[in-house]
Amino acid sequence: MTTPFPFTAVVGQDDLRLALLLNAVSPAVGGVLVRGEKGTAKSTAVRALSALMPEVPVVAGCRFSCDPGAPDPACPDGPHEAGAGSQRPARMVELPVGASEDRLVGALDIERALAEGVKAFEPGLLADAHRGILYVDEVNLLHDHLVDLLLDAAAMGASYVEREGVSVRHAARFLLVGTMNPEEGELRPQLLDRFGLTVEVAASREPEQRVEVVRRRLAYDDDPGGFAARWADDEAAVRRRIVAARELLPSVRLGDGALRQIAATCAAFEVDGMRADIVMARTATALAAWAGRTDVLAEDVRQAALLALPHRRRRNPFDAPGLDEDKLDETLEEFSGADESDESDEDPDPDGPGGGGGQPPSESDGPQGADSGARPEAGEDGEPQASGAGEQTPARASEPFRTKVLSVPGLGEGAAGRRSRARTEHGRTTGARRPRGALTKLHLAATVQAAAPHQRARGRSGRGLVVRRDDLRQAVREGREGNLVLFVVDASGSMAARQRMSAVKGAVLSLLLDAYQRRDKVGLVTFRGTAGDVALPPTSSVDAAAVRLESLPTGGRTPLAAGLLKAHEVLRVERLRDPARRALVVVVTDGRATGGPEPVALAGRAARLFAAEGVASVVVDCESGPVRLGLAGQLAGELGGTAVTLDELRAESIAGLVKDVQRRAA
Repeated sequence: MTTPFPFTAVVGQDDLRLALLLNAVSPAVGGVLVRGEKGTAKSTAVRALSALMPEVPVVAGCRFSCDPGAPDPACPDGPHEAGAGSQRPARMVELPVGASEDRLVGALDIERALAEGVKAFEPGLLADAHRGILYVDEVNLLHDHLVDLLLDAAAMGASYVEREGVSVRHAARFLLVGTMNPEEGELRPQLLDRFGLTVEVAASREPEQRVEVVRRRLAYDDDPGGFAARWADDEAAVRRRIVAARELLPSVRLGDGALRQIAATCAAFEVDGMRADIVMARTATALAAWAGRTDVLAEDVRQAALLALPHRRRRNPFDAPGLDEDKLDETLEEFSGADESDESDEDPDPDGPGGGGGQPPSESDGPQGADSGARPEAGEDGEPQASGAGEQTPARASEPFRTKVLSVPGLGEGAAGRRSRARTEHGRTTGARRPRGALTKLHLAATVQAAAPHQRARGRSGRGLVVRRDDLRQAVREGREGNLVLFVVDASGSMAARQRMSAVKGAVLSLLLDAYQRRDKVGLVTFRGTAGDVALPPTSSVDAAAVRLESLPTGGRTPLAAGLLKAHEVLRVERLRDPARRALVVVVTDGRATGGPEPVALAGRAARLFAAEGVASVVVDCESGPVRLGLAGQLAGELGGTAVTLDELRAESIAGLVKDVQRRAA
């Protein structure tokens, strides 16, 4: 068995360790989402937490970890008699991003259920994680249907497995811990809100701390057992402190003054719903217990806000997480005073591994509260500022707007999403086929129809249907897939007028928001000067694309052909990586082509490459002024797509656009 890296040996990352420890003290806090760049000990700290969790009493032999003091009356392995059980370590169950639905919730033997009426059930990861930790690395890359199952289980505290009227239910209460790199995409708001706390982590820029990280890691790799032994006393001390805090937790008093501060803070930051208030209250109580106090202080409320609110105040994926700490302090000060007489003279333990309860992080603790995702401005007055010959500093994007969906024609088989029609595991049933591998979605009528002609030959004598494996039919379903939306943006001098480029960026930003909501991958190719450039390779992080778009400078000639050829190369490489994901190319240009010999003819030949391969495309026509040459429309014809003006791109103006795309592709 692999020896885990000790929790107390993790260097720095005080906020991360504190958030994990608070959940160990009070699982009702609701879990932790850890956001940060790669290589910042996110997974190491989470995996080390399980070794600090108190042991769990379970009913002997129960696959669903029932509590012997209060066994689940609906447990599939029950009924259990209340009484003494056995103790086992708390589990940390890891959910792989590519896990199947059956692996998560469990599998029911459909053949035995139909033929014998037996509920033969194999538990999944939700059953294993009951009363423990469910850890999802790269949680932002989790497929939508698995996210839906997690949301249901987290909301109800139970998991339901149903196959054509045959159902199994078992308890599934777990501490949900997820890690993610924001560069690879954001989480759905529904799942984001299910995490009680969030922490932003980043690698230290202090040389001495980085040296200590490397020193400890090398020592652990050389001798894991010996390294863990050197930290055993520290681990035991933290474990005892968790147990003591759990015992103290019921005695902690959350006064009216602290409650008013919590409510005022949530209202001041305009968070949705009431979950934030409840999470803040539980976090502040856990902070007090962790510090060894029985009263919640203002410092506990402040720290609780810094952990519980940043991910709840975002209004769109391009908002940077974090809180305005000056505003937070003003709110707490305004509503302080009601419980000042209740403050305890006890000081929090400054030497604890997570810091004292209620102590806010310092500015050096990480990017929390910093507007790290703020987009650069063109200038104080919004005007583009000259920064070099033939180039201007970026123009600010205009306000985004709601767009109508642009979809790829035909029926795909790509990753589940919300854009184009596709054969998927979820959706409306359109037919049946023999299963390829394990049966997941039974088509009952087709199965009965396949088995019916053979009943006499199989010696059927009772009312039950004699079903064989060859009779089973898998339901064929149609849903929606996510696509690769590749933006090809003209950044040449002809696009450099302030109002024009601002409108162009606003339109692309609007389409990026639409791509985020529809679970697409996005890429960004720009062209200006003499070449095309991949500003952002295909990624699930639409906010990364938005940042690149905002910082996009303009100037120079218009090498339209080079931009199209670069986009064609990006699609070729992406097909090798993800052949099932279909592409939608969105070319944002006025249609002009300059530079080099025969630039217009060369652009036409490049465009016809897309048409020959059947790539769906839309040209956003940015031409303005009283005299229009119609070059963007000609380009759309060469691409085999359709053209739409910036004004027509708005949702209320392009109701027929998708039909036009499909008609041209037919």
